[in-house]
Amino acid sequence: MQDYRAAVSGPAGRPRRDGIRSGTMPLMKPPWTPLSIAYLVLALIGLIGTFLLNVWSVVLMRNYLGDLFTSGPAVGSIGVDLLVVAIAGCILIVVEARRLGMRRAWLYIVLSGVTAFAFTFPLFLAMRERRLHSAPARSAG
Repeated sequence: MQDYRAAVSGPAGRPRRDGIRSGTMPLMKPPWTPLSIAYLVLALIGLIGTFLLNVWSVVLMRNYLGDLFTSGPAVGSIGVDLLVVAIAGCILIVVEARRLGMRRAWLYIVLSGVTAFAFTFPLFLAMRERRLHSAPARSAG
């Protein structure tokens, strides 16, 4: 019990208000890397693009589900949605493949133009998972 009090106490034995143990450095926020900024920009494009098209659909009083099967702003919204997800997925494929030493990752992206990203992205994730489990066990540090 005494050790706990010493760890969370400030000067004169009073509890610290910030919850940080005495003698430790406060945690720093992770930096915004170029990759995280790229993902953030894509997320914003996806949010704004789909939001505007969804608002357009409501303003025109369109049948959203009906438009999915015919045409209209709902189709545009889904198109923007899928395009942004595909771009972010392609970036993830390249970055993660480099990180894990996977060869020929560009083939997943090329194949998505011939087949569909809905096929190649899960395929990449499956191969990535195999790669992660085939790597030597990391020692606990």
